[in-house]
Amino acid sequence: MPTPNAYAADCPTRVVLDRIADKWAVLLLGLLADGPLRFNALRRRVQGLSQKVLSQTLKGLERDGLVRRTAFATVPVTVEYAITPLGATLAERLDLLRDWAERHIAEVQAAQARYDTAA
Repeated sequence: MPTPNAYAADCPTRVVLDRIADKWAVLLLGLLADGPLRFNALRRRVQGLSQKVLSQTLKGLERDGLVRRTAFATVPVTVEYAITPLGATLAERLDLLRDWAERHIAEVQAAQARYDTAA
């Protein structure tokens, strides 16, 4: 197998980069890093995230081995999502990005305002 090169058009790492560049995936992995949560708990905690997009994002994260879905035999069925060890390694790095965004949003907004004024 050739060495992965994300700059090559056919490199499979681009699929993973698409996933981790998705804001919903970043936010969900951050929440799940603190412990397992049920579907509706995730939906309540991430404002603006629709049920459909939450479902799609969780399925993608599960397919990539970053999240584990567990169904419990209750009535109705209870489903819980937990981060995997692989997902935890990614969540550590993504948390740095989230933290950077929170710390520097004022500077980014100021730059946007300057740009928009000059345009």
